[in-house]
Amino acid sequence: MPLKFPSVAAELNLISILALLNFASGYRVPLHAATGRGAYDNIRAFLFSLYLTSAEGSGPDNLLSAKGMVTITRDKVAELMNITIRQEKPVPGMPGVVMSEVGGPLLELVDLIVSTMVETGKILLNGGYPDLGAFVLEALGEAMRTAEKSDAGSMASAEVVLERLVKAFPAFQDMSLINGTPVYVFKKALFLIHAIVLRFAPSKGVPIPDTSTLPVFSDNVLPSMLVHLGVIDLSECTVGSLKGIFLDSKDQLNAFLSSGPVPSEATGTKKALPKEGPHLSKEEAYVLRASAVDACELIVGAARVIEVPEDEEKQAWLRNIKLPQLDGWLWAVAKDRLDYRSLERFVETSTVFY
Repeated sequence: MPLKFPSVAAELNLISILALLNFASGYRVPLHAATGRGAYDNIRAFLFSLYLTSAEGSGPDNLLSAKGMVTITRDKVAELMNITIRQEKPVPGMPGVVMSEVGGPLLELVDLIVSTMVETGKILLNGGYPDLGAFVLEALGEAMRTAEKSDAGSMASAEVVLERLVKAFPAFQDMSLINGTPVYVFKKALFLIHAIVLRFAPSKGVPIPDTSTLPVFSDNVLPSMLVHLGVIDLSECTVGSLKGIFLDSKDQLNAFLSSGPVPSEATGTKKALPKEGPHLSKEEAYVLRASAVDACELIVGAARVIEVPEDEEKQAWLRNIKLPQLDGWLWAVAKDRLDYRSLERFVETSTVFY
């Protein structure tokens, strides 16, 4: 991140809160309309604003501290995100007169951010932690000690960190029971653990977990892309309305294969407003997100046995491909390629999990 931090702990805290608030996908279209940016870019910009307007230390004037998080308000969130949560409505019986009131398509998102920050801040204060980064650093230390008991010199256990996060904070409890079967996705917690590896791997100041065997971080982008690319077939799906979504995906896939990649937009070009995708229920979304996790496992398994005898470098890359790498590639092409970015993504609102 293009920020200067007073300590490794402060940077770890910012990354941890970025992961905590890494949702808003269900509000992609209104966010684009309001700011010209997508969900993740808006949350990242919000974190930048939080950091730049906060004082150092663990007091309430640092909105990234536990004491500061419990004081956040919807007006403050809207201000830092540069969005409006007010709308004008005509006054009945008074032509030409309008009244401003709280509302609009982004009010629910703002309230979700506020409730997530306040709830997490209270849990941290009750546990004696000055901020979320301190909790994560403690979990990483525990994970390292657990790993070294069985194998000295090994990396920290990602599973230990995952368990600590999920048990402590409702905003990381990305799981559900579908037809009696538990479904565990944990998108934000897995994202955080891998982000720590990407950022701090060269450093010795933070215990680094082993993320080589983690599953993908399934949100709405990965499963939508896998349907559009023909990897996930919904034609025989019996869950809710899933069979009827993205009906033109086969035609689009044939067009992609015949035309080749479309270059990204030039810097400064105004992006077109994305098209709203199909709205899914909680159950439908979990089924599709879990399908993406399984599909990516199969993709990586298939890639590792592909023979490329004429290209040893590509052969070695395929043999060693990891699920987080596949996740990163799918996310990158969904964001950077014009033709892929125009594809609809399914929508689930009222969730803080992705």
